[in-house]
Amino acid sequence: MADTTRWTVSVSRETDIAVRSFLAQRGLKKGDLSKFIEEAVKWRVLDQTIAEARSKFADLPAAELEAAIDEAVAAARKAG
Repeated sequence: MADTTRWTVSVSRETDIAVRSFLAQRGLKKGDLSKFIEEAVKWRVLDQTIAEARSKFADLPAAELEAAIDEAVAAARKAG
């Protein structure tokens, strides 16, 4: 993490103990907490983004959605 920003966060004591125990059981060190949090935040952002996208396309018939996805994938492959 060459370009980092320092956060100050507060969590419950139970969460602190649970996370630190989890990391310790897997042989991770105190410094690995930042990496763990960053990965967790990225997954949560991805999860929320997917949920938003799904809700926006909820009314679209499955066949139309599949066609739109196929078209987007083809365009991305052509551009890449």
